Amino acid sequence: MTEGAGDRHQAVAHYFAALVTAKGGTNDARLVAAFAATPRERFVGPCPWKVFAGLGYIETPSAELAYLYQDVLVGLAPERGINNGEPSLHARCLAALKPDEGETVLHIGAGSGYYSAILARLVGPSGAVTAYEIESDLAERAAGALADLANVRVMEASGARGPLPMADVIYVNAGATHPLQGWLDALKPGGRLLFPLTPNEGLGGMLLVKREASGFAARFVSFALFVACAGAREEDTTTLAAAFRGGRLWEVRSLHRGTAPDASCWHAGHGWWLSTRPH
Repeated sequence: MTEGAGDRHQAVAHYFAALVTAKGGTNDARLVAAFAATPRERFVGPCPWKVFAGLGYIETPSAELAYLYQDVLVGLAPERGINNGEPSLHARCLAALKPDEGETVLHIGAGSGYYSAILARLVGPSGAVTAYEIESDLAERAAGALADLANVRVMEASGARGPLPMADVIYVNAGATHPLQGWLDALKPGGRLLFPLTPNEGLGGMLLVKREASGFAARFVSFALFVACAGAREEDTTTLAAAFRGGRLWEVRSLHRGTAPDASCWHAGHGWWLSTRPH
């Protein structure tokens, strides 16, 4: 890359970082810097890139970075509905999670590793990121793209099965119909879980759960629509879909498990429920 091309790339990357974080509702300087320092082109495969445009994918006419450094979904495996997700949504989610220097992160549904790289920059050299990806081709791509980041480990495995190591942050990028016990059990005190709670039809929401001494605080961060998380889906999501259609998701304040729901219940699943009251 020539000096002029390098300067232009840097300018485009900084504009992109400022754009997507602002659209995500944050001006956190660390998050802006992490987006600016992470080359998106390394994680989305060769040109032409396939950009999702509502009715399908359209191909970029060239490898000009201006086509890529926009707030768009880019197909990683379009035939499987797997994309490099909308950057402003992830900026909003990461701002809510607040990964800090030295923290341990589990990234479940890492795809080709783009947001794993951003997480790695947020936790720094003293922190650690384990990226779980069940699709073998994407896990291989992620391992190659993340090879220069010593604090990231890629696992070709499901993050929805078996015990997980304890973590400060668990970031799930595949839709689940319920919070898995394994995710909640792996949270350290003060740990945060953010995952897409999604019915089988219609929009769901990004649910942020924090482990506190007295229980689990919970709130929705945004609406969400994600590819399904294998091992974290139930067939009947009628009541969950109805809860989202009924609104009031922004009133949710806590997550409970192993107790009977009370009058504050927003939605009850099998062995868990969300309340509009603090725990």
